Formats: sequence, structure tokens, C-alpha cells
Amino acid sequence: MKIFFISDIHGSLFFLKKALERYKKEGASYIVMLGDALYHGPRNPFPEEYKPQEVASLLNEYKEKIIAVRGNCDSEVDQMLIEYPMMADYSIILYNNRRLFLTHGHIYNQDNLPNLSENDVLVHGHTHLPVAEKHNKIYVLNPGSISLPKENNPNSYAILKDNLFQIKDLEGNVIKEINL
Repeated sequence: MKIFFISDIHGSLFFLKKALERYKKEGASYIVMLGDALYHGPRNPFPEEYKPQEVASLLNEYKEKIIAVRGNCDSEVDQMLIEYPMMADYSIILYNNRRLFLTHGHIYNQDNLPNLSENDVLVHGHTHLPVAEKHNKIYVLNPGSISLPKENNPNSYAILKDNLFQIKDLEGNVIKEINL
């Protein structure tokens, strides 16, 4: 199974369309959304083509394929537009005999780890920085941000297939990877 990870859309229709093009080209089975879907947040600039209602509508077209968690910029009112659950602080999926703990990153992160076993995986967004590393016997993964990357990183998403986690730019070029 191939899983497609995105985070920190922040209402950008422009970058969501680019990411969904990559999702189709990658042939992934599911989209994991790690929070901050619609609102740009008070600390962030307006992203390119900021259209939260249209972002919600486009995401709803993929509702059967989305596993989502709430980000610090997501609110209950957003759920009124979104047709899949997105208000949980975390979700856990099983992948090749390990847990993937999916969260946004503003509560659980490498500095505040959830209860995980050795070789489990913490996957989060929030920082807008791509990360693929092993930290204290668990893997810490972050696909970066598709709309507002930080520290001169490219707009990015990630793929997990056959225990290989790859972070890619929106042209599909690998920028970081790690074998789980």
C-alpha cells in the first residue's frame, strides 16, 4: 500500500491542486492530512490563491480516501464544510507491524512524544519543515508544508511505500528519505 502525506495547506487552492496532481501520479491508496487545512493562521501570510471554501470543496471529492487530524489552525466551524472527520488530535494506523501515530505536531512532537514502542513512527506537520529521522528509538517524519514551507525548503509532500518514506517537492523530486 502507498500512502500520500500532506500538511499545512492553509487554504491554498493553488498548492492543493498541485499536491492532488502528485497524489494521482503517485498512485497512492490514501491521503493522510496532518492538519491546518483551511485557515492560514494569524502568524502566516496569505498563501497563494487563498480560497478556503474551494479547498474544502476539492478535498470533499476525496473524502473516502482521506485520513485527517486537526491542526492548531483548524476549528469546529471548519468541520461544517468538510465531509470527512478532521477534529481528532491524532489518529493511529497500523503499517507493516508498527504504529503510525498521526498528529499535527502542536501537541505531540519529538519534544513531547506520545507513548510509542521502539520502531513506531510519529508523523506530524506543524513546523513546515521536512523531517525524516530516527529519534530515541522511534521514527519522526514530517512531510513539510505544501503551501508555506519554511527555511528555504520547497513545497513538499511525502510518500510511504514498502517501508520507504520519501519527502518530495511538488515536481516529484526526492528531497529526503528514510527506510523504516
